[in-house]
Amino acid sequence: MDRLHGSASLMVVSDLDYTMVDHDDPGDLSLLSFNALWESFYRHDSLLVFSTGRSPTSYKLLRNEKPLLTPDVAVMSVGTEIAYGESMVPDVGWVQLLNNKWDREIVVEEASKFPELVPQSDIDQRPHKVSFYVEKVKALEIIDVLSEFLEKRGLDVKIIYSSGAALDVLPGGAGKGQALAYLLKKFAFEGKLPVNTLVCGDSGNDAELFTVPEVYGVMVSNAKEELLQWYQENTKNNPNILQANERCAAGIIQVIGNFGLGPNVSPRDIKDFQKCKLEITNPGHEVIKFYLFYERWRRAEIEMSERHMQNLKASFYLSGIFVHPSGFEQPIHQCIDEMKRLHGDRQGEHFRVWVDQVSSAQISSDTWLVKCKKWESCGDIRHCCLTTILISSKAEFPDEFTWWVFHAILLTVFLFHLTETSAPNSSRVM
Repeated sequence: MDRLHGSASLMVVSDLDYTMVDHDDPGDLSLLSFNALWESFYRHDSLLVFSTGRSPTSYKLLRNEKPLLTPDVAVMSVGTEIAYGESMVPDVGWVQLLNNKWDREIVVEEASKFPELVPQSDIDQRPHKVSFYVEKVKALEIIDVLSEFLEKRGLDVKIIYSSGAALDVLPGGAGKGQALAYLLKKFAFEGKLPVNTLVCGDSGNDAELFTVPEVYGVMVSNAKEELLQWYQENTKNNPNILQANERCAAGIIQVIGNFGLGPNVSPRDIKDFQKCKLEITNPGHEVIKFYLFYERWRRAEIEMSERHMQNLKASFYLSGIFVHPSGFEQPIHQCIDEMKRLHGDRQGEHFRVWVDQVSSAQISSDTWLVKCKKWESCGDIRHCCLTTILISSKAEFPDEFTWWVFHAILLTVFLFHLTETSAPNSSRVM
């Protein structure tokens, strides 16, 4: 959490399934739009928090399947686990708080008295979360009686029912809202309280997020009835909580604009950057624009024309160098010439490119070193390159940039559904 030296301009705290991730969108278009927006305009001074009911194992499986960014904080298992950064360092202080008046064995023992409670899979059972499936008609009755049994055994618990099927028993001090309140208190103690916080959800276990004082909130348009009913009964007069007109990540983008929290036009939603100039330009945004062009070029969503090639060459220093992951060095302009043969080679395929963890360091008055992880997926195969770019602004056009050195290091290649036996055709281009 030392990535930012001061307070975050914006902290987005989002549920994953059917909030940030739309499982009914096979192309993940709204998620990819959010990714491009976040990495272009927010990553450098803001915080991204995923708050999910998924266990760490289930969360990692989702990250392997979907093009999710790396969050600054992951709140998992319905607010019972907090981890920081890419290496997911656990918050030991939070664990100690949750141990108060909690005994998992007693919870399992008392819950076994209700045959209607069907235990969820082992990967969803956690030290501070005991999870079941139960029919809605039985849930309310069981919650009241089980709560009474556990209180008599000296425990302080919270029972959350969501999605019309899932029942979670947690320590009384746990939950997505309590975890967020804990984080905000921690940031305040460090003098880094975010300027604005936006919480995002779709189901009953997200309701607590909207009770945290002084936060903005968005219920995505596909929010479940249980959350909408809670909203009507508890916070319908709160002007800082809105229901979006758009599904999932598209709804988050929409509400960022509604509340005036920052830019809400994703570079992925701009079809022609030559005709559309944004007020905010920075080196990271330039990198994202390039990779969007690269994706569209290979998908044949951009016409094959010499004009595009010349415009692209104008962004690269004449003697610039591209260092391929294999270590092979090639003049950038020659590399661009080779892109011609790749036009449309991924047409009709599920080919996507996105970048994660964009950072830039200014090394002189007009020059930056930009680093990011560039992900590329095609079908069931995905690979990632750590990319480093030396880039400088043009003296005559300060909002335009010239690329000098482009270095890519292959980090990983894997099959995330294990249905393919060979890697996609590789190229030396970018």
